[in-house]
Amino acid sequence: MDGNTLYTMIFDGVEPSFLLEIILRSLFMFVLILVMLRISGRRGVRQLTLFEVAIILGLGSAAGDPMFQDDFPLANAVMVFITVILFYKLITWLAARFDFVNHLLEGEIFVIVRDGEFAVTSENKTTFTKMEFFSELRNASIEHLGQVRMAVLEIDGSLSVLRYADEEVKYGLPLFPDHYKEIEVIVEGKGPVACMFCGNIEKEIPLDKDCCKCHKKKWTYAINSLYH
Repeated sequence: MDGNTLYTMIFDGVEPSFLLEIILRSLFMFVLILVMLRISGRRGVRQLTLFEVAIILGLGSAAGDPMFQDDFPLANAVMVFITVILFYKLITWLAARFDFVNHLLEGEIFVIVRDGEFAVTSENKTTFTKMEFFSELRNASIEHLGQVRMAVLEIDGSLSVLRYADEEVKYGLPLFPDHYKEIEVIVEGKGPVACMFCGNIEKEIPLDKDCCKCHKKKWTYAINSLYH
């Protein structure tokens, strides 16, 4: 590729007089986005729900074209922004007054761990992303499930954890790779063991026995170390 081809690819059709207008249009739309987000009342990305992410994507799409298209009046983009924000305010007003609207838009909190075990139910067995939860719990300095009284996945994606006091910590499923290893041969008298799927604890269990809670057959040795 020669220099002329590269120049043509970058600058062909560019009007130098319009470059300054592109800068001004971009700054105007950027400021407009900030103002609209401030009006929406949200202060951080971690606080956003899926509905609010959709609103922001819509605003971003509406802001893109006016930044560099000279035949797209800025007033059109402003009208789009006003319409989207008014719709957002209407939906949030309805969500504050009707629970079903709130649940439809934001979903519900999801209990990951309860009493030292993964909260496996018939409703979430097929969507239970265990390794993602392992990562979230490790990031919260949790070594094993026996340290956790309850862990809740909030609607904004954050993880809330209630720990057991040191004297209440019990045996639990290990979360780090050094201990999270399937038992090939169970040594008699060595235990307790934990189900590698749901964290159910048994004192001793043969390899061919299903877990009584999730009906899986993979087991690892449980640990009860404390976090300091």
